[in-house]
Amino acid sequence: MVVDATTLRAQARRHLGPHFTRKDTWDSEFPIFVRGEGSYLIDTEGDRYLDGLAGLFCVNMGHGRADIAKAASEQINTLAYASNWGAAHPPAIEAAALIAELAPGDLGTTFFVNSGSEAVETALKFARQYFRSQGQPQRTKVISRNMAYHGTTMGALSITQLPKIKDPFGELLPGIRSVPNTLGYTGDCGPVTELDCFQAIERTILEEGPETIAAIFAEPVQNGRGALVAPTGYWPALRALCDKYGILLVSDEVICSFGRLGHFFGYGLTGVVPDLVTFAKGSTSGYAPLGGMIVREKLVQELFSSSKGGVFTHGATWGGHPVSTAVAVANITAMRDENVLGNVQENGPKIMEALESLKSSHRCVKAIRGTGFFYAIELMADSFSGRELTETESLTVLREVLPESFKRTKVILRGDDRGATMIMISPPLVADSDVLSELLHGVDGMLNDIEKAIQP
Repeated sequence: MVVDATTLRAQARRHLGPHFTRKDTWDSEFPIFVRGEGSYLIDTEGDRYLDGLAGLFCVNMGHGRADIAKAASEQINTLAYASNWGAAHPPAIEAAALIAELAPGDLGTTFFVNSGSEAVETALKFARQYFRSQGQPQRTKVISRNMAYHGTTMGALSITQLPKIKDPFGELLPGIRSVPNTLGYTGDCGPVTELDCFQAIERTILEEGPETIAAIFAEPVQNGRGALVAPTGYWPALRALCDKYGILLVSDEVICSFGRLGHFFGYGLTGVVPDLVTFAKGSTSGYAPLGGMIVREKLVQELFSSSKGGVFTHGATWGGHPVSTAVAVANITAMRDENVLGNVQENGPKIMEALESLKSSHRCVKAIRGTGFFYAIELMADSFSGRELTETESLTVLREVLPESFKRTKVILRGDDRGATMIMISPPLVADSDVLSELLHGVDGMLNDIEKAIQP
């Protein structure tokens, strides 16, 4: 079937509201993808692109999985919709039980929503209602890390620490404090409690008053500012700090959970059981919208026993939708049975090694960060002389060079401007050595294109 891309683009420009897309991009000849196969997307012209970003960090099991599609189809034909308000249905129950089996510690209760932003919103509301139910209504404040992205709903956006996407909306929730992220600290940096990036957290707690802090939100690997992996001991120390002051520790794993780091949850990297985990993307590999909050069973029991009516006063029509949760069960089961996490654990270090070799051969590479199947390449004008990109050069790279380079190499990645000029890499977790070799060859080509456009 021939698809008229020109007509489709015209209709999109007139009727479809794009997400986080500049008008000049929407006015350009943007690709229209019509099919997916494994690690690849196919556009209206029949061109195959390697999906090096796994959609938006979400298509962990790759495109075109017949088994996941079958699970969705069978569920639609059996029970297309029922709510989890005063009732339940098998797919949501099975998904919640499976997640509890895989989650660490007593993280045993899942509250399903529809997206990562809603998951963070849910965790924020749970934290505030929990402390009110425990006779501590003054605990409403939240701490999150500089440059962290936690979502776009108003509560989640309040916790997000990216001024560029907050400023257009004016005043958000009060009582949100920012602390330094772990940029510049990785591996063994000595005693974590002596590092300023950690000491600043306790200073902020004491400045605000520990009795007023409800939660600390942090990602196992922070996406904003480029795949920041915390130094050794950081997460155990953070856990101890939260326990010391009675603060809930929220691990935002919207990107990191379900295999991105080579583990089902961030615990596999941090060794720490948080109080709440937020998830979304990889739980369904993008085959259906789903997000959720996993809570320690003890906290749920305490809220239910103390709050009026024994209820968490939150919900959504589509939360725990039968089709989405059926897809989650099929997706997570396949991920487990096919040892997809083993593929990430085996090939992740090889990706890092290859990227480090590109750093040594390209003057435009400043730093490589990440782990598992999640990496960032930070760019500069000339690493040999130490010259950074000017603001104009950065815009040229992000708005002109990289979009054209993605088209030329047929490898889709993401240009990122959150605190630096970066390329984000996040391939499907099923990508084998041949696919990863193609991806890395594409990255090499992109770096060549940048160096042609930017003088030393």
